[in-house]
Amino acid sequence: MKRQCLLSLLIVTTAASLAAVVAARPAGAQPRSEGDVGAGEGPAWHPSGNLYFTGGDRISRRDSKGAVAVFREPSGGANGLLFDRQGRLVVCESGNRRVTRTEPDGTIIILTDNYQGQRYNTPNDLTVDSKGRIYFTDPRYGSREGMEMRDERGKLVEGVYRIDAPGKVARIITHEVDRPNGILVTPDDRYLYVADNNNNTVGAARKLWRFDLKPGGVIGQSSRKLIFNWEGGRGPDGFKMDRKGRLYVAAGLNVSNPPYESAAKFKGGIYILSATGKLLDFVAIPKDEVTNCAFGGEDRKTLFVTAGGTLWSIRVNTPGQSALNGGAK
Repeated sequence: MKRQCLLSLLIVTTAASLAAVVAARPAGAQPRSEGDVGAGEGPAWHPSGNLYFTGGDRISRRDSKGAVAVFREPSGGANGLLFDRQGRLVVCESGNRRVTRTEPDGTIIILTDNYQGQRYNTPNDLTVDSKGRIYFTDPRYGSREGMEMRDERGKLVEGVYRIDAPGKVARIITHEVDRPNGILVTPDDRYLYVADNNNNTVGAARKLWRFDLKPGGVIGQSSRKLIFNWEGGRGPDGFKMDRKGRLYVAAGLNVSNPPYESAAKFKGGIYILSATGKLLDFVAIPKDEVTNCAFGGEDRKTLFVTAGGTLWSIRVNTPGQSALNGGAK
């Protein structure tokens, strides 16, 4: 009897421990609306207490009290944002078809506006590795007119690129994904995650992939691994990772968009996945389209979510990773 009691206690304790590890948010925590503030994409947190986001051809800045002001307008059709390890704002200027960096004095440096003489499609999202190298995706949604990026056989390319320094760029993904969107390098530089979201083509990819990332900043060609598949729904957009390696992926749809996307199975919100793709939790966001997210707050335990021009926040249990100071903040 005593042995059975000890065994039962061990099982209960182990189950409680596993639950604590798996739980990504406090019990009962629900998303809170922060208002219709023009938050279309690109949330990025700076330790000064400001959250930056994009939408309506502007970059907006929200302070610690919730007041929103225009940081830059026009913004060149800014989409994804990132603060590099020196705290400088790096921007995917989709409209201008380039990636820029804003220096402390406000000077805008063009990091790249072409690859081998061909203009980019529409730079979308970006990430940075421990060496400060920037990786960005270059899909084209909507009209295909004006696309210049082609491979050596003349086939259109929607690829992924690595910026080593201003003007020094390498293409690391050409056709290994269909239409790259969100992107993330793990803190140890071991893996590159890429959201593959061809959402306006029937039967096309709505998947999250993982690639091995080699020390030189290139992928292992045979390393592609499927992490999660949104099937016929709205695929993954932007995503982030917490310090336990969990992925927080903006995806899904609340109202179907026939014939391209169904809302029947995968609702709009944040899909919280393990590093290998197990669905751990789902945070429903009632506003379409859920586009991206970022960790913020003094303890980096607030997840901010952009969705159809609105901003949402939810408390989580684990701080997010950050490019600043090696992820320490």
